[in-house]
Amino acid sequence: MKRRQYDEDDVRVRPGKGSRPRTRIRPAHEDATEGFVVAVDRGRYTCLVTQPAPAKKRKAESPGDGTSADRTVMAMKARELGRKGIVVGDRVALVGDISGKPDTLARIVRVEERRSILRRSADDTDDGIERPIVANADQLVIVTALADPPPRPRMIDRMLVAAFDADIEPLLCLTKSDLAPPAELISQYATLDVPHVVVHKGGSLDELREHLTGRTSVLVGHSGVGKSTLVNVLVPDANRAVSHVNAVTGRGRHTSTSAVALQLPEGGWIIDTPGVRSFGLAHVSPETVLAAFPDLIEGTVNCPKGCTHLSAECALDAWVATTHADPARLVSLRRLLASRDTRDPDLTS
Repeated sequence: MKRRQYDEDDVRVRPGKGSRPRTRIRPAHEDATEGFVVAVDRGRYTCLVTQPAPAKKRKAESPGDGTSADRTVMAMKARELGRKGIVVGDRVALVGDISGKPDTLARIVRVEERRSILRRSADDTDDGIERPIVANADQLVIVTALADPPPRPRMIDRMLVAAFDADIEPLLCLTKSDLAPPAELISQYATLDVPHVVVHKGGSLDELREHLTGRTSVLVGHSGVGKSTLVNVLVPDANRAVSHVNAVTGRGRHTSTSAVALQLPEGGWIIDTPGVRSFGLAHVSPETVLAAFPDLIEGTVNCPKGCTHLSAECALDAWVATTHADPARLVSLRRLLASRDTRDPDLTS
């Protein structure tokens, strides 16, 4: 039997997903709506969307201007973003159902360029694996108690390094001044010109509000230092859970389980974050760590080339001994530098 010869016109292509040519060209989503991520919970993103309001009511052109057009929209990340992370404070582009009605879900198709990103690693031996905490903040409020639990200067130093790395301004907020005086701790940071505010239970927060109004501030601190209590006073309807410090361990319980952005009545945003017991700096270079100690940089002029500032050849010891530099600052610097290469359970003490 003679076989029939088939040409390409005889070949049938079975319809289906395999018949469509693949392309790397992604839609531009030029008609997407701008949103501001205020909370993240298990792959769902709560976004604030501001639609143009009537001219008489318009106050600002950024998300969260306080107009009646503001609404919250639940969203998920579009597949086209891949593994790109989205954190509280991100400005994003939304498509789909942005009505904000119950049981509706929009899609985040783009994350806009970040002005800043506050990061930390799980620990100091995390090989540079960084964990973004908050995006687009311009102020890091380091909240620490003067007692119950006692202050942890090395933790404060770490957060200052993180602020320097993120290029955001630090503010030291000292709580519970009714239990212990602040002078000693303040003096430790006098040479760094870090601004500070001191508050106590039931006291006025006017000075703190002055630093926060009109800015996007992220509050970071050890568990039990009173962050959530501050937030509840600054934003009366925040309803952030508060806890007590364990009398035996001197540590607080994590009551805030995720970061959340809250709008201040006076204008601006505060981003409350969960209490931290460690603040890894594996993603930060040694040069950045040193730059966060400007009071010591002058003393490195006579250091040998490639000095790690951890060896006996380091010139910092002699310089500190012959100047008015604080030896405790050199101890903190070296502890941070050493912690990048050593897994020490007491690194965050």
